[in-house]
Amino acid sequence: MDDFPGIIRSPLSQSITHDGITVRVEIYRLDGTEGWTLELIDEEGGSTVWQDSFATDAEAFAEFMDGVRQLGLAKLIDPDEDDIATVH
Repeated sequence: MDDFPGIIRSPLSQSITHDGITVRVEIYRLDGTEGWTLELIDEEGGSTVWQDSFATDAEAFAEFMDGVRQLGLAKLIDPDEDDIATVH
């Protein structure tokens, strides 16, 4: 992520392991824009990106943590159709 000029990476970006699953939580925005993007990258390189942006990087991270509490990490990276409507 640091290799792309114009992308500001949040210090909240980090690797997280929950229930034996590890993901890279990436929170970033384009330089000159206001909205933060939340992206999860799984161990196989698969990416899950939230459609809506967040006003702050803290809001994006809180959304991730809420999703883990409500659905579990496995559902966040491989959601069912019903989960997509409620989480992303």
